[in-house]
Amino acid sequence: MHLDEYKTFDATGLAELIQRREVSREEVLEAAIAAIEKHNPLLNAAVRTRFERARQESQRLVTNTIFAGVPTLSKDLLMGMAGEPLAFGSASLAHWCPQEDALLIQRTRAAGLVILGQTATPELGLMGITEPKAFPHPQNPWLEGYSPGGSSGGAATAVASGMVPMALAGDGGGSIRIPASYCGLFGFKPSRGRVPLAPTHGEVWQGAVIEHALTRSVRDSAGLLEQINGMAAAGPYPVRRETGYVAALSVPPPPLRIAISLGEPLSRGLGTTLAREVKLAVEKTAAALAAMGHEVEWRDPLVDGMALADSYLTLYLGHLAADLTWVSQQTGVPVHKLDIEPSTRAIGRLGTKLSALDYELAKRHWHVAAEQMSRFHQRYDVLVMPVAADVAPKIGELYPSESRERVMGLLAIPGLASLALKAGLLKRLAVDALRRTPFTQLANLTGQPAMSVPMHIAANGLPVGVQVVGRLGEDKQLLQLAAALEQHEDWKRHLPRQAFRA
Repeated sequence: MHLDEYKTFDATGLAELIQRREVSREEVLEAAIAAIEKHNPLLNAAVRTRFERARQESQRLVTNTIFAGVPTLSKDLLMGMAGEPLAFGSASLAHWCPQEDALLIQRTRAAGLVILGQTATPELGLMGITEPKAFPHPQNPWLEGYSPGGSSGGAATAVASGMVPMALAGDGGGSIRIPASYCGLFGFKPSRGRVPLAPTHGEVWQGAVIEHALTRSVRDSAGLLEQINGMAAAGPYPVRRETGYVAALSVPPPPLRIAISLGEPLSRGLGTTLAREVKLAVEKTAAALAAMGHEVEWRDPLVDGMALADSYLTLYLGHLAADLTWVSQQTGVPVHKLDIEPSTRAIGRLGTKLSALDYELAKRHWHVAAEQMSRFHQRYDVLVMPVAADVAPKIGELYPSESRERVMGLLAIPGLASLALKAGLLKRLAVDALRRTPFTQLANLTGQPAMSVPMHIAANGLPVGVQVVGRLGEDKQLLQLAAALEQHEDWKRHLPRQAFRA
């Protein structure tokens, strides 16, 4: 199978070729390996590969599965494979190996997908960019020098450049949707609990984190979700396995009541400036949905964006402090000696100074937001708004500067972290962290399904995604709408030109 031919197919298309015996599993696998070997040295999507093991696993596949023989990549975060490195984007875990496969990995393999390696993520998945100090930074295949976003930035680079047709990804505050927007992909975040994090974790970030994938087609996303959804035996959420996600795509959604928003309530107080290209993308989406027969109305969700940002960052800090303790336990290295980035260390120190009262009050606001959105959805079936305030940033543009890292390093002085929190540093962190991407955390806090759909190309050649948020549990309806939009807009499945210059 020629490399250029391989890159024209989505995962479902490749599976169909294999099933019809027009190509062999081996041909598809070798084409994927060739694509990674050609493009990864320039684009840095994968932090490690496992080609020989993948070849062996491909030979043992059960051939009647939906994606039998289709290549993919997993993420260097949470998605453990027994006895194989999983660094969480951090030098502190560079030699750590989990003892068992994550349930997501088990289900991915059961669907017939062959895992060729792991993709780049920021340290511990903490940023909306993917620039870990321990690994090379992935490039956005659309334009050299630009970020693919994060935390699933390596996954987005791999799919957008054609290395693999889909890549596993995770989303705790927009980490599927932001890279999808920046790289012209389809990114679907399922409802809370739909995809379990077992066996190592019951939940991550109080249920804000959910795993799925980045794809070029809606049918790939739906097909994968059909295989990986459903609670774990010891999971915290009683979300039973569902089928019918793929079948639902063939049925157009009924006329929906759709709210369109530029997300102003979510960005208020953060100093966010919405780029003209993003406004155009939202307006284009509104026009398309109206032309498709849906009832479209401009209406903002009634939520307090600054309160959401504060509550999100409070739990973020607390969980990071706990995560660093876990890393210390796994490696036998004291927390203060871990090989971690200055910003990670500083945020972790702040997390140790939060009280149980701080934590509980923050979590209660998540429930306030969920109730507010439940009332909002009594009138509207879905909410359309931006994914990010602008197109992809340049690499290095959003990473803390050396001077900022030095200031954060002062938090090691006894007592200073507590004083910093009392002085309002949490709000300052919220502003700095979320100014460019204040729109995606809402769905993580409320547990709602949400997606980024590729709707626009900016004047500088970078893509712009638009976010669509559905009612809690209404994943099928959201995928139906995505499939109808995909057909109506004739989403371009071509690959970015930059990737072919390697």
